[in-house]
Amino acid sequence: MPISLDPAWQTADAVRAKRVSAREVTQAALDRIAQLNPRLNAFVHLSPETALRDADAIDAAIARGEDPGPLAGVPIGVKDLEPVGGMPFTDGSRAFAGRIAREDSVQVARLKAAGAVVVGKTNTPEFGYKGFTENELFGPTRNPWDVAKTPGGSSGGSAAAVAAGMVALCTGSDGGGSIRIPAAFCGCYGIKPSAGRIPMAGENYPHWGTHSTKGPLSRTVRDSARYLDAAAGPHPNDLNSLDAAPGDYEAAVLAPPPKLRRIGWSADLGYAAVDPEVAAVAREAAVAFAGALGAELVEAAPGFDDPMPAWFALGVPGDAHFVDTMTDEQRGRLEHGFVAFAKLGHDISGVQMAAAAQARHHLNMRINACLDDYSLLLTPTCADVPFIAEGPPPNSIGGRPVGPAGFIPFTYPFNLTGHPAASLPAGLARGLPVGLQVVGPRYGDALVLAVSAAFEAARPWAWPA
Repeated sequence: MPISLDPAWQTADAVRAKRVSAREVTQAALDRIAQLNPRLNAFVHLSPETALRDADAIDAAIARGEDPGPLAGVPIGVKDLEPVGGMPFTDGSRAFAGRIAREDSVQVARLKAAGAVVVGKTNTPEFGYKGFTENELFGPTRNPWDVAKTPGGSSGGSAAAVAAGMVALCTGSDGGGSIRIPAAFCGCYGIKPSAGRIPMAGENYPHWGTHSTKGPLSRTVRDSARYLDAAAGPHPNDLNSLDAAPGDYEAAVLAPPPKLRRIGWSADLGYAAVDPEVAAVAREAAVAFAGALGAELVEAAPGFDDPMPAWFALGVPGDAHFVDTMTDEQRGRLEHGFVAFAKLGHDISGVQMAAAAQARHHLNMRINACLDDYSLLLTPTCADVPFIAEGPPPNSIGGRPVGPAGFIPFTYPFNLTGHPAASLPAGLARGLPVGLQVVGPRYGDALVLAVSAAFEAARPWAWPA
């Protein structure tokens, strides 16, 4: 299944230098998608004519002596929870089948302005509500490492497309792990930037509020850094966007690795059930990670209980309200699982939400204290290996019973607090990818990218065979 393609940064530099045309690059991506997508169902919509027209415009700009931007001619997929003007915008739901987006999201507009060429939309579970990618409108997306398995979710279409080599870069979003989970399950790189780093302005109201953050899935760390340089920055229409201009993330990746003294490692955060083989693979990668930075790896005890109740109480009422705003016809086309999930939001009181906000505040302080002791915190990204593509998730892990979110205990805490966190390929367990999660200090996006690049250089990752 692997198909050779250059990293996004290398492609863009080649297009800008006229060593290859944007049209040639875009056509090659479309050809790869045509070959691979029937097995994987990563893309659910393609716009080849629009993509080739946009590529031609980039080539024409270069011929005039203009610089189309740092992502010049790079084909990308956009997760179907985000609008691209003129393309379907279904949210992975039959309720919005046939809906066409009127305009680009802020993130997509910024990526296009940097020269990226949107070739199509990638699959997602309905409204991104679960951690594996399957819906009644388009069916399941499959993992390039084993097509019987899920690529994770909710950015599973994007991760599968990147890991399979259809494109080198895709958009994602992460409200409880939805970039990091599929990055781990597909063996690619995914970073959830600091909350507010990429604005949510100009779209439907983000009913998961500050939980959800946009970001990239990529084949290299440098690709993600260049993406963030293009997409990050404040916007007045997003109440939660960060006011400060971002740093130069690509420069951080290319600079000498930072010198760190101590890095914390936790196999379970004190509460998670974890598959022993997954924990062993992730810990071995953590040792190598610390070694690449000349740091001491220290067993850490972050000292907080499972924050799932707070994450749930602050997020699910938004889904309940969202369903309430739909027409009867739309509600009748929703998946039963999502309806049941959203209904739980009606049972959460304002007082419970206030208590959850207080719990979030205390969690943030505890994680900040942990990151005062250690420069970074490492964990497994997921607690188990990829499961059957159609689901459901495992109901026991490591011999312990777990709930539907039991396979993602490491990701949602950092959606609650907004800390930057990335998943790096750690190795294989039972022939399937395992991720190593790297959590950085508040606003430490450049640090997370820099240390990710150091690990990538020390342990280059492989692609599915």
